[in-house]
Amino acid sequence: MERIVRNGSPDQRSWALSTLVQDGSHRTIRIHNAQLRAASRGVAPARLAPDAGPRRAVADAAGSETLPGATARAEGGEPVADVTVNEAYDGLGATFAFYAAVLGRDSIDDEGMSLLATVHYGDHYDNAFWNGRQMVFGDGDGELFHRFTVSLDIIGHELTHGVTEDEAALMYVNQSGALNESVSDVFGSLVKQYARGETAEQADWLIGDELLTDAVQGVALRSLKAPGTAYDDPVLGDDIQPAHMDGYVRTTSDNGGVHINSGIPNRAFYLAASALGGHAWDRAGRIWYESLRAPQVRPNATFRSFAAVTVRQAGVLFGAEERQAVSEAWREVGVAG
Repeated sequence: MERIVRNGSPDQRSWALSTLVQDGSHRTIRIHNAQLRAASRGVAPARLAPDAGPRRAVADAAGSETLPGATARAEGGEPVADVTVNEAYDGLGATFAFYAAVLGRDSIDDEGMSLLATVHYGDHYDNAFWNGRQMVFGDGDGELFHRFTVSLDIIGHELTHGVTEDEAALMYVNQSGALNESVSDVFGSLVKQYARGETAEQADWLIGDELLTDAVQGVALRSLKAPGTAYDDPVLGDDIQPAHMDGYVRTTSDNGGVHINSGIPNRAFYLAASALGGHAWDRAGRIWYESLRAPQVRPNATFRSFAAVTVRQAGVLFGAEERQAVSEAWREVGVAG
């Protein structure tokens, strides 16, 4: 967004600036809502039967910035004429199904939380976000970005922020913030892989590959397999994600580079999943998930401390082969596990 403000057309700059201004506020609200949820833990939620499945509702903001908007489709309802509503509904369901079937998790909070989403948010809003209570999707600007509901891994990414808030409460700054973003990329990719039935070898390991229009010189927003190669565009600039600690970016922008330095743990996961083979969610995904839930992972976790927990969990959950694969993956990106 910052690069579009510098390099885009007048309209693109205006839309990007509006998105940037709102994003700062939305992240503050997300932290606030996460704190409220944490304070209410221990209060028994209203729950359906364990096998009841997701409880989804998709609302339409109709271009406004008022949440949630008018309900357009609720759980069990038939598809509607608006493809954006249906994509959001299906994406919520696919993410719920992944966490339930693969990891035994009952929704975002593991307590049957309803999954709410709002589509058609704002005017040419170039983002999607989890605000601590619900998902929100912009329609994109139509010139650089398509509608944000089009990408299942984006939906999985944003909902996983809620899982991370619930389990580890990783601080959204510096290395803990980069881990926060990386965990969302990892499980966003796994949600897509699970829905497609792909192995680690078959997966594209891209985030947001459907999102960029043909006007953009790039393939996605990020690549877990090859950080730094997702795009190289006159307006968006080049992908500056490092793939190794040698390229770690020390900056005060982007909350200390949370969307930049996440490339390092992203590649570590890709390397571990590729070394183990098969479906990435079976072993590598389970290791990362149980590590996120481990009490040793503190809110201010560093790459090194998180790596150490993943190596330990690999051994506890599986064995020496998995422990070696995870340890080697972290070493390959310059992090001692």
